[in-house]
Amino acid sequence: MIRTRAPALLAASLALSAPASAGDDGFEGMAGPYGERLRYDAKGLSLTFPEPDVTLQIGGRLHIDAGGASAGGLDLSRAFPDTVAVRRAWIEPTLTIGRDWVIAFQYDFSDPMLPINDAFVAWKGVPDTIVTLGNMKVPFSLEWLQSNNNSLFVERSVANALVPERRFGAAIGRHGQAWTAVAGVFGNAASNGIAGDGVAVAARATLAPILEERETLHLGLAAIYRRRSRDDGPFSFSSPAGTALFARPLVDTGDLPDAASVTRIGAEFAYRTGPFLLQAEYLRTELQPFGGPGVPAAGLGFQGGYVEAAWVLNGEGRAYALTPQGGTTYATFKGVQVAEGQRVSRGGAGVFELAARYSAIDLNARGFRGGTEQDATLGLSWYPEPNLRLIANYVHGRVRPGESQAAAFGSAPFSVDTVVGRLQIYW
Repeated sequence: MIRTRAPALLAASLALSAPASAGDDGFEGMAGPYGERLRYDAKGLSLTFPEPDVTLQIGGRLHIDAGGASAGGLDLSRAFPDTVAVRRAWIEPTLTIGRDWVIAFQYDFSDPMLPINDAFVAWKGVPDTIVTLGNMKVPFSLEWLQSNNNSLFVERSVANALVPERRFGAAIGRHGQAWTAVAGVFGNAASNGIAGDGVAVAARATLAPILEERETLHLGLAAIYRRRSRDDGPFSFSSPAGTALFARPLVDTGDLPDAASVTRIGAEFAYRTGPFLLQAEYLRTELQPFGGPGVPAAGLGFQGGYVEAAWVLNGEGRAYALTPQGGTTYATFKGVQVAEGQRVSRGGAGVFELAARYSAIDLNARGFRGGTEQDATLGLSWYPEPNLRLIANYVHGRVRPGESQAAAFGSAPFSVDTVVGRLQIYW
């Protein structure tokens, strides 16, 4: 068990630390009076205990963005007020107890509205099964379930506007040698008090007909059904163009207070061979409002999708991760790995990755005009070290504003060009 005196030994352990082994970048402190041992390596800071088998991993991530945008004759001073901002500043402790229990927590100091990300307890006592309770990602969309440390671009596609944020709930997942299935029940986000957004049931299943070390074919289907009451407040969809530096979205439905139910479906495809990755998704959302007495309510349907490709120029491709430590992030692609000899600190040049994406979202339906957007994105990532990444993106977007954007952008279609870079540190 973790004893109260253990934290006081951290500084002393670091001061007495020495390389863990030859050729290993990690530093490991001397054993404490209870056998606890502090280690620092590429994965961050960890504290291990001999009895029982307990490990406390203290990770984190810092994403700093800088960029600018122009849109012809439009004034973007209010829509794009800052050229530099902290996108994420997370602390991520993970406690592992034996083989069966994982407790994970993520807190974002840069987000005052939704600071709590993952906050769950996972149990793995049944073979090939993970049961999770807490705040986590709803199992929907390959792009969303992949870590933002590992996404191909600075931001996910505009179609990600149709994907829900993390929610509090319970989920169970199972996997075989090449398949996964996960389902759960979810309320609202933990930061919003769990209640107030109805109750949703969600499920996702994936299959990898090809699952080799250097080649993977991924297929996936997912669905969410959320039932809401009249007391649950407004509902909306919105998306910026390529960067969170936009203070207001370019397409936005505005508040949809009469959403009685929301149904989402998603189809996934990905193929990876060596350093090349091709990935695509189609997402659709059907919103059914409350109807009046004897009058059937007319529903609204929105859709979006993307296709993207990446090529690691001088390194290995992105490996496939079939199972997570806990939660619902099954069947995703990992980040780019930097070999020891490629590290800049070892005299190498780092690893480079080129990426391109086309994405679109349509928030117009049956006389309702929320806007449409199509983006083309080019990206270059440089990984000089295993825990360091620099990203440069150029995004060309074509926007047809909806009714809620008319005051800021007018009603005529316009093009917007955005250049954004990111310094990304993660451990």
